Amino acid sequence: MTKLKLGPIIDDKPVKVTIELPAPLHRDLVAYAAALGREQGQTIGDPTKLIVPMLERFIATDRGFARARRHGSQRAARADAQDA
Repeated sequence: MTKLKLGPIIDDKPVKVTIELPAPLHRDLVAYAAALGREQGQTIGDPTKLIVPMLERFIATDRGFARARRHGSQRAARADAQDA
């Protein structure tokens, strides 16, 4: 079986989010939830619970974003040092 990028979904305090998804993306999300459920041996009743871990994973593995964030932090640190 293929190793999916998401791991087990942690049941956390719910937060209400309203979002509109294109129908094909929603179908893919439902299919991904089913595949992840089979792989992890758990039932994912609400595929929308995958959105947060997917976004977290995407941001964590986006090298360009990490680079931009580091450069932004370095600029902020230099600005703080100049102000001191």
